[in-house]
Amino acid sequence: MIAITRQSDKNTRKNARTGKSLQGYPARYRILKGLFALAGMVILSRVMYLQVYDSSFLQQEGDKRTVRYESIPAHRGVIFDRNGKMLAVSAPVMTLWGDPRQLVDQQEHWPKLARALEIPASELATRIRNNASKEFIYLKRQVTPEEGMAILNLNIPGVNSYDEHKRYYPMGEVAAHLVGITGIDDKGQEGLELGYDSWLTGKPGTRRTLKDRRGRLAKEAEVTKSAEPGKEIMLSIDLRLQYMAYRELKKAVTELKASSGSLVMLDIETGEVLAMVNQPSYNPNNRSGMQAYRMRNRVMTDLFEPGSTLKPFTVVAGMESGHYNRDTEIKTGNGYMRVGRNAVRDLNGYGTIDVETVLIRSSNIGVSKIAMEVGADGVMSVMRRIGLGQSVGTGFPGERTGFLPYKDRWSDFELSTLSFGYGLTVTPLQLAQAYMVLGAGGVLRPVSLIKRDVPPQGKRVIDERVAKEVLGMLSSVVSQGSGRRASIPSYPVAGKTGTVRKVGGSGYSEDRHVGLFAGVVPADNPKLATVVIIDDPAGEKYYGSLTAAPVFSKVNAQALRMLGVKPGHKDVLTAGVGGWFRYVLNDAG
Repeated sequence: MIAITRQSDKNTRKNARTGKSLQGYPARYRILKGLFALAGMVILSRVMYLQVYDSSFLQQEGDKRTVRYESIPAHRGVIFDRNGKMLAVSAPVMTLWGDPRQLVDQQEHWPKLARALEIPASELATRIRNNASKEFIYLKRQVTPEEGMAILNLNIPGVNSYDEHKRYYPMGEVAAHLVGITGIDDKGQEGLELGYDSWLTGKPGTRRTLKDRRGRLAKEAEVTKSAEPGKEIMLSIDLRLQYMAYRELKKAVTELKASSGSLVMLDIETGEVLAMVNQPSYNPNNRSGMQAYRMRNRVMTDLFEPGSTLKPFTVVAGMESGHYNRDTEIKTGNGYMRVGRNAVRDLNGYGTIDVETVLIRSSNIGVSKIAMEVGADGVMSVMRRIGLGQSVGTGFPGERTGFLPYKDRWSDFELSTLSFGYGLTVTPLQLAQAYMVLGAGGVLRPVSLIKRDVPPQGKRVIDERVAKEVLGMLSSVVSQGSGRRASIPSYPVAGKTGTVRKVGGSGYSEDRHVGLFAGVVPADNPKLATVVIIDDPAGEKYYGSLTAAPVFSKVNAQALRMLGVKPGHKDVLTAGVGGWFRYVLNDAG
């Protein structure tokens, strides 16, 4: 009993000492309680702030783990011909991709998946194992929605998809060089697809989706931004003429065993390109085995010496000088003329002939004498005015400007060779533009690959009388001279042949040539200017009169009928400007 009482007294004394200690520091006690209360209030206010005033922050943090924003591909703009026929259009496709981290555990499904993807099972297994630590690999790109859904319906974990667009070209290789192609990312890579890529490309949209922690789609939410399709383009080409020109050029290049060929047709009244074709070509819908040399738009990019097709413009320079007209006589002798240390030759000795016969017989000596009398300034002025040595300005990627020499001093031989188309280079399109000037009565209009609603006024670069006079002489070239195979029944044709030796490693080659024909139809009321190039034909049929002229005839004969151009008189313009006016008066009466 005494022991219990002593222990109780001891506890009482201890409690008394403790109470005395706490009561001895009242300020510290109050501060400690205040800090705990303040911390509680801060935490409580922060919780209330996040829940009431800044709930979006918590929502965002949660969305980062479950909500995904995916791109909605935009439809690329359609490319049409001038009549509304589709040349390039985008179709919806599906791209299949896989998550190797999941697929590596689905080996029992690999054979089934490989069969659906149409690839060897060993190849699929290797790809999955080699990328087992990655989150993404392509399984198959740009398949049809039907093919893609068939694979997705296998319900193999780790197999996913997203939507894309694939470019399709209904006319295949017929319009490939002009229209161009896009890459697998739907971005322009060649041709007008590249030149107008920013115009054709749309703006992608976005959609918000809900996915689980494994990245599987749990719920698709709303579209947050709609995709904006690209803008459309209506080209100047007429698909009927394009196909017909392609067919005839391909046939000629094949029969002549030529290395390549080009053809371009312009509307003289508007400057629009109605047809532009090349050989060899390529199929933009099938990229396997595609070769770079087949993809080149030679009408725009290839340079060549124009040869005798340039002689009419030397005659223009002579007539502008006032020293020459259609009937001015020129002594060409026996077909040989010494110029400095060099010689200029004709195929035959034509003796004394007039300017018209110079073009009919394609006399190198005749145009050389005209050029040397007119001088380099006069000849070069005409060349510049018709657009040689300058960009045509179509905006086509890779368009070449050609080469027109600029010199302070010209030797007689340099000027002589320039007069009949050597020593300078042009593209087929530049040459067609030059002949378009003659057909338009001396007016230069800008060339366009895009359809025009209003024809441009153009700029006069050659006197109208001179242009019509030269056009009359070129009509005689077709009716009486080397251009006979370019003639068209019921339609008068004005044009000029050309045959150029190709440059080799040791100078001009003796057995490699380029055959050309450039002209306008109908000569009595010019509508079309066309240039045909046959490069390096095999055998002895390499002259432009045998290779290019027949193609010109076939293509333009069909084109005139397709366009509804009424037949005229073949003999118009052969009698000169006077004959032109007599025809107009007689036809009107």
